[in-house]
Amino acid sequence: QVQLVESGGGLVQAGGSLRLFCAASGGSFSRYHVGWFRQAPGKEREFVATLKWSGGSTYYADSVKDRFTISRDNAKNTAYLQMNSLKPEDTAVYYCAAGLGSWPRSLPIQYDYWGQGTQVTVSS
Repeated sequence: QVQLVESGGGLVQAGGSLRLFCAASGGSFSRYHVGWFRQAPGKEREFVATLKWSGGSTYYADSVKDRFTISRDNAKNTAYLQMNSLKPEDTAVYYCAAGLGSWPRSLPIQYDYWGQGTQVTVSS
C-alpha cells in the first residue's frame, strides 16, 4: 500500500500558475501509475492527467491539455502537476491517486490509493 499527501494549492488569479505536489510513502512508489483528479462543488470527480509508472507516457483531459503537465521524481517519491494559464473553471479540490495495472487510467475506480486533496482557487 501507499499513502499520498497533496500540497501546493492556493489562490491564484486567472492566467497564473501553480505547482501541486503529491508526496508518497509506505510503498514502492515507482511501481505505480499516477493520476490527478479534481472535484468542484456540486460536481463529480473528474480526470485531469495520468503518468505511466515507467515514465514518459502521459495522458490529459481535453480541458487541461497544453496547460497542465504531470511529472514525477521517483527518487523523491513525489509526483507533480504543473498548472499554467489557470482559468476560473479550474477551481476545485485536486487529488493525487496511484494504481497498478493497465494504462492509461482516466476513471477514479481504476485507482487504489488517494490523497486527501488540496484546494485550488482561481479568481477572475
